[in-house]
Amino acid sequence: MYRLSNIKIKENLSEEEIINIALEKYNIEKSNVKKAYIFKRSIDARRKEDIFFSYSVDVELIKKQNIKNAQEVQEYTFPNINVLRESKYRPVIVGAGPAGLFAALILVENGINPIIIEQGAKVEKRIEEVDKFIKKGILNNRTNIQFGEGGAGTFSDGKLTTGNNSIYSRKVLEEFVRFGAPKEIMYVAKPHIGTDNLVNIVRNMREYIISKGGDFLFETKAEDFNIEDGKIKSVKFQNEIIDTDTVVLAIGHSARDTFKTLLNKNVNMVPKNFAVGVRIEHLQKDINISQYGNHTKFKLPPAEYKLVYHASNGRTCYTFCMCPGGQVMASSSEDNTIVTNGMSKFSRDGKNANSALLVNITPEDSKEKGPLCGMYFQEELEREAYKMGGSNYYAPVQRVEDFLKNVKSQNIGKVEPSYKPGYTLSNLNELFPDYINETFKEALINLDKKLKGFASDDAIMTAVETRTSSPVQITRDNDTLLSNIDGLYPCGEGAGYAGGIMTAAVDGIKVAIEILKRK
Repeated sequence: MYRLSNIKIKENLSEEEIINIALEKYNIEKSNVKKAYIFKRSIDARRKEDIFFSYSVDVELIKKQNIKNAQEVQEYTFPNINVLRESKYRPVIVGAGPAGLFAALILVENGINPIIIEQGAKVEKRIEEVDKFIKKGILNNRTNIQFGEGGAGTFSDGKLTTGNNSIYSRKVLEEFVRFGAPKEIMYVAKPHIGTDNLVNIVRNMREYIISKGGDFLFETKAEDFNIEDGKIKSVKFQNEIIDTDTVVLAIGHSARDTFKTLLNKNVNMVPKNFAVGVRIEHLQKDINISQYGNHTKFKLPPAEYKLVYHASNGRTCYTFCMCPGGQVMASSSEDNTIVTNGMSKFSRDGKNANSALLVNITPEDSKEKGPLCGMYFQEELEREAYKMGGSNYYAPVQRVEDFLKNVKSQNIGKVEPSYKPGYTLSNLNELFPDYINETFKEALINLDKKLKGFASDDAIMTAVETRTSSPVQITRDNDTLLSNIDGLYPCGEGAGYAGGIMTAAVDGIKVAIEILKRK
C-alpha cells in the first residue's frame, strides 16, 4: 500500500473525487489501482484566510511503480486469536457499555457465548426513560443517562477519539461502521457518531451478539459475587445465581453500589485522580467565527476546541467532551442529585456549543479516606448542586461575567441554557471549594486569549459535571488483566482503564482476548 499525503482540498467533494485528485497529483493511472480509500482527513485552519481540508489516501496498485514522495505502508489487518479456552462455564459480563459490548463481540466471534448482565434497560426503553426525566424530572435510578444498554456514552456526542492508532482502535472503528456508523469515522481526525446513530448501532450489536449465541439480561442488577479461595465462583442477581469462573467487570464509572460490594469482598482497588466542574455554553456561531474567521468559501463542520491552562495554584483547568451544536444533558443516576453531561446529534446543528470545563481533583482533596474517597467527593457536590437548583432536578447556572464577579446571576444574556428540565440562576462560587473557583477564574481569563470569546459575559456555566471518569481503579495484573481475584477481570472506564467510548471498547477487546487465551 502507498499513502498519498498532503492532498489539499478547498471545496466539498465526494470520496471518489478526492481519490481522483490524489491519483492525479501523484501521477498514478486509475487503471493501475486495485484499491483506494481515504485514510485521514483533517482541517487546517491555522490561517483563517486559507482554510482547507488535508487528506491522505491509501492506494494498492496492480503493478508496482515508483511513486515520488509517497509512503509505503502496511495495510491494517486484525490478527487471528489463538483460542485456548476450554472451560465448561460461560463468561459473565457485568455491564453493556462499550467495554462490555466489545468484549462480548470478540467472545462470540470466537465461539464463546457470554451472558451480559445490565442493570438498565435495552436502548429502546432507555430512550423513553431519559426523555421522561428530561421533560418531567422523573428519574429512573436503574435506567438513565449513566445506566442502560450502550453505557453513558450513548447519550453524548459519540466521540471516538483516542491517543493512538493501534490495531485495536482501527478494529473498533471498523466494527462501528459494520453496525451502522457513517463510513467517514474511519478517516476524519476527530470522529464522532452522534447519539442518534449510536442508538441504532448499539441495538444492531446486541442483535448480532444474540444471533451468535450470547444472552442479555436487561434490568438485572449484579447484586453479589461469590468468591471462594480467591476465585470467582458465581454472580448473584435478583435471587438467582449464575455459576461461572470468569466475570468481566465492565460496570461503568457510576456503579457506586457495585464499588461498595466489591470493596466488601476484598477486591483490590485504589482511589485515583479525576476532575469536576461545569458545562460551559456558547453560541456555536461564535465558536465558528473564533476558529474559522468569517469563512464562507465552502462548508466546514461546526468548529471544535480543546483547551488547557495550568493555574498558579498548581491545578489544571481544561475542556473535555466538547459538543458542537449540542445540548447540556440532565445525567443524574441517584435521587436528589444534579449531574450534567453534553450531547450532540451527528449533524451537530444545534444553536449552542458546550463542553465540560474541569479542574483536576486528587484523593487528598476528599474529606473521606480510603479507596472510595473520590466517589464520596462527587456525591457531596452533586447533592449540593441539587439544593442550589431548588429541587425538581433544575440545575444551577450562572453567566461567566457574574461568576468572575462572584455575584448571583439575575438574568440570562444571548446564550440560553440548553439544560432540561430547567435551570435556576445562582452563584456557583458558593458551590465549589475556593481552590476550584480560583482555578476557574484564572483559567477563564487566560483561555479567552487562546479562544476569543471563551470568557464572554453571556457564556453560561451549568453545574455540576462530576462523572468525567471513574474516581476508582480496580487494580489488575498488567499481563493477565486479572484482579487479585482469579477469574475477575476489571475492564473499561468504571474499572479505571479507559476514558471514553473508544478506549473502553479497546479495553473490552483486550480483556476478551485474555479470556480466550486462558485454558
